[in-house]
Amino acid sequence: MTMDSSPRQNLGISAYSWLKRDITRGVFQPGEKLLMSRLKERYGLGIGPLREALSQLVAERLVVAISQRGYRVAPMSLAELADLYDARAQLEGLILKLAIERGDDAWEAEILAKAHTLSKIMEVNSPDELLDVWDTRHKAFHTAIASGCRSPHLLQVRESLFDQVERYRHLWLRETVFSEEALERKRQEHAALVEVILERRAERAADMMREHLMTPVPIITEVMTRRGLA
Repeated sequence: MTMDSSPRQNLGISAYSWLKRDITRGVFQPGEKLLMSRLKERYGLGIGPLREALSQLVAERLVVAISQRGYRVAPMSLAELADLYDARAQLEGLILKLAIERGDDAWEAEILAKAHTLSKIMEVNSPDELLDVWDTRHKAFHTAIASGCRSPHLLQVRESLFDQVERYRHLWLRETVFSEEALERKRQEHAALVEVILERRAERAADMMREHLMTPVPIITEVMTRRGLA
């Protein structure tokens, strides 16, 4: 390993993280051309790290390469929305059944800890901070549940689907996190889900998980239609 490989690698990781976040948050719109000059100016990085980041985002289907002529943000569609959410819901139901079969006391304790952290009222300084904190805790809660399946390959597929759905999820998050009523509904769904998981009722828990994961679809559909993204 050369002396400068680590800093160069870190630049690539930073470029990927920043660009992915901006695509997810809608700074760059679906179909928009990603001009290298604009990216260099925005992130203060050279072409090398940016190309690495773009290649990784092409693999994750968030960016499309245009016949050697650059890159565009991948389009969004209601058909993709429906397919991604259905695939996630089906996979999460399967993973949960396996987790209930294989999970131990430590798994149960981790779920309870993450559920408690998610349900706590948080003091935050801004709407964006609220979104970030709630989303991080929400992901941690669901990841704790899924981890009980003890299958690295299933969890890898789960993570890949999560990456692809992230732009759609963000549209839902902005509609949900800033509404106390919507957050309370989510708290109730999470509490009911935890109860059934701890009772080890695999089929019922899987059904509830699938329903839980599909609830954002009508909200996202309405937002996409309203913004002309559909």
